[in-house]
Amino acid sequence: MPTDFHEVRFPLDVALRGSGGPVRRTEIVTLASGREHRNSRWADSRRRYDAGLGIRTLDALHAVLAFFEERRGRLYGFRYRDRVDHRSGPPSGPITPIDQRIGIGDGTTRVFALAKTYGEGTAPYRRTIAKPVAGSVRIAVAGIEVPSAQVACEPATGLVTFAAGAAPPAGASVTAGFEFDVPVRFDTDELSIDLAAFTAGEVPRVPLVEIVP
Repeated sequence: MPTDFHEVRFPLDVALRGSGGPVRRTEIVTLASGREHRNSRWADSRRRYDAGLGIRTLDALHAVLAFFEERRGRLYGFRYRDRVDHRSGPPSGPITPIDQRIGIGDGTTRVFALAKTYGEGTAPYRRTIAKPVAGSVRIAVAGIEVPSAQVACEPATGLVTFAAGAAPPAGASVTAGFEFDVPVRFDTDELSIDLAAFTAGEVPRVPLVEIVP
């Protein structure tokens, strides 16, 4: 992802009015008895968005056009803010260093990957978070927040690294709180813009698809 990804965010004012969410690929076979056999073809969900709904003015349209051209269409990925799901906890709640468990210490491991877990029942889903927002990550070990001098998070990868000599002790829960963006790319190499339709209230389609890390 590093060589074909630009660490820039899609215009925020447009993104916050967009639509979309997670997509899964499930294969369903209906047996002669009428019962179903279901199989998930993807281990991870993949988010799709249409940012066109957020384009309300010609200035916003121009900003998206410029962003599209700089990304060379589908060639380069970029960051996108999902208004519904961009924090370690609920959208309206505060970020705390105990929001998400990202690992268990063993006394030697110093690198942990950020992740967010969905659900608490029989089949929780753990999602890798590769694009945290710089400066938003808070880390705790055994429920106690770790000073920033002892831990750092790389915003381009989501990897949390503890300083030498500060590895979490064996059995200690390592938790994190953070904001994050979704790594996406344009899902088209063509932006079709009809100004007559736009001024009449019709919005252009700007499809985006998540890049799975």
